[in-house]
Order: sequence, then C-alpha cells, then structure tokens
Amino acid sequence: MSAITALFGEPTPAPDGSEVARALRQAASERILIMDGAMGTEIQTLGLTEEHFRGERFQGCECHLQGNNDLLTLTQPAAIEDIHYRYALAGADILETNTFSSTTIAQADYGMEDAVYELNRDGARLARRAGLRAQDKDGRRRFVAGALGPTNRTASISPDVNNPGYRAVSFDDLRLAYGQQLRGLIDGGTDIVLIETIFDTLNAKAAVFATLEVFAERGITLPVMISGTITDLSGRTLSGQTPTAFWYSLRHARPFSIGLNCALGANAMRPHLSELSGVADTLICAYPNAGLPNEFGAYDESPDEMAAQIAGFARDGLVNIVGGCCGSTPAHIKAIAEAVVGHVPRPGLQTPGLDTNTQARL
Repeated sequence: MSAITALFGEPTPAPDGSEVARALRQAASERILIMDGAMGTEIQTLGLTEEHFRGERFQGCECHLQGNNDLLTLTQPAAIEDIHYRYALAGADILETNTFSSTTIAQADYGMEDAVYELNRDGARLARRAGLRAQDKDGRRRFVAGALGPTNRTASISPDVNNPGYRAVSFDDLRLAYGQQLRGLIDGGTDIVLIETIFDTLNAKAAVFATLEVFAERGITLPVMISGTITDLSGRTLSGQTPTAFWYSLRHARPFSIGLNCALGANAMRPHLSELSGVADTLICAYPNAGLPNEFGAYDESPDEMAAQIAGFARDGLVNIVGGCCGSTPAHIKAIAEAVVGHVPRPGLQTPGLDTNTQARL
C-alpha cells in the first residue's frame, strides 16, 4: 500500500469533465486565472538526501535516486503536498501535479518504470488533497492539472549528429507512455490535462493522440491545456517552430488554452507570447521562469520584478492564465496574483474543448 493510498483509501472517482469545464470557463470569464510555480525550486530548498528520495520503499534500489523529484510523491508525500498547499494559499487556482517526468520513458533512467502508474495516481491525489485543504480555508475552488512533460527524448530530431535519420524514441513509444501516465492521473482525480514544456511538437502530438485515446476508453473528456517552450532568442521551439506554427500544428486538439512556459523570463517571452495571442482563438497561458539563471544556476528575479512584468501581459490584454516556472516560489505566485487583480482577461475569445460534444468533433 502506498503512502497516499493509506491517506486516501479507495481510488478517487473520475472527475466530471463537463462540470470541470463549465467551472473553468466561468472562472476564466471573470478574471485572469493563476497557476502555481516551480516544484523543483521548492524541493531544492528542503535539502533532501539520497535517503529521503529512497524512503523505506526503495532502500534496495540499485540506482541513484536523488534528483528524481517525481519519486518524492511516493517517498515524501507530506513534503509534496505541503508545496502544493503553499501555492494554493499564495493564490493559485490551478495546481500542477508533481508528474513532469512520470512516464516510463523518463523513469527508465532510474529503473522506476514499474512505479509510473502510482506516481501519477498519487501525484493527482496529493494535489487534490492540498487544493481541498485550501478551499476549506478560504472557500475558493482549486483545479488539479495533470502534468505531462516532454520526456527526455525527441521524436523529430536525431540525438546523433552523425546519424540524422536516427530517432531515440518513436511516436508509438510516446503515445503508449503518455497513455499510461494519463490513466494514473485520471484515476487520481485530475481535472485538467496539461501537456507542457513542449520543445518538439511531434512529442506533443503523441500526447494529444494518447489523451484522445484515453478519453474514448474512459468515456470522459477533460479540458486540455497545451504549453510550448521557446528555447532561445531565435523565437522558435527546439524543433524549429515559431509560435504561430506551433499553434497551427496543435489547434486541432481544440485546447482549453495554448501558451508558453520555461526557458525564458517574462521580458524575453513577451514578443513570442504576443505573437501567439494574436493568432490563437482560445485562452492564452503564460508561466515564464523567474528570469534567467545566473552563473550558479540560481534565478535572481524577485517576486515584485516578475509580477510587474506579468502585470504588463495582463494590462495589454495578452493573457487569460498566468503563473511561474523555474525559479518561481509561492512568494512569486502571491505577487503575480496580486498584480493581475482588476485586469480584464484577454477578450474576444472562443473556448473550444469545453462542451460535451468536443470529443465527437475531434
């Protein structure tokens, strides 16, 4: 029995996708929604050792486990729940699960492929528990976004410069891995599917395909959020797409939102976000890094500095959902939430993917 199973007992009922969609749509029509911030940044402050990562369950594992942050969902659940809870109290409406690397593909580096279902199920349960605790405190509903990261492999680019035709992963490998991940997230009670930090659109297409397969299998439809990553000042993803091309490659998924996260701070992200906001006919989401890392790998942008830049996104009508990625903390999210109060969400939008006929159209 996992630590979270002991806390929660029986499996969490599958969410009512249509009810979640209506609640999200209503909230997004009233104000700019707030996502949480970085999980890894907060984990680093805990000073956890190899023993903490192993917990009691994985003492006999031959692999080095320190750094496998997703594993802490099983070995240090109270710490992960506390991070979610602090983000919720800071003002987050949407809590991301600690499942960025919880696929068999990413967990293969640690020999943890067999734990993937539990990582995702219990990851969603932890975020939901934290959100409910916060709701009990202030009466405001939080939504759980099941995070599907990009994996550590790319389907459209060869990792070997001497063999450009080689691929380290196939579309079907990704599809199967994402499907397994999503089943766990749904069983844990996720409200939203978040396909994030996309550097290769083919990987994202595999995630979308898997999502539709699992929706059909389970007879449900949940809102889907999609977020790409502009890797540098070239204004393109690693697989070479501009924000406009990125949108047109994935608009068929009819996402609840499309957006950008990671790699760049808010100032550097702004022109790319503006381009995306100008072409997409759905909600726009942005959660940049807290600036760029310094020579020691730390992020120096203060909560007030980051919030002022994101307030500019809101003031200029570019966004509907904002938050933070690498380097951001609950203090950053609190400042961002306060900075966008009173700003009107990006106007003139349709919100595809929110009605009960979405799956049929897909």
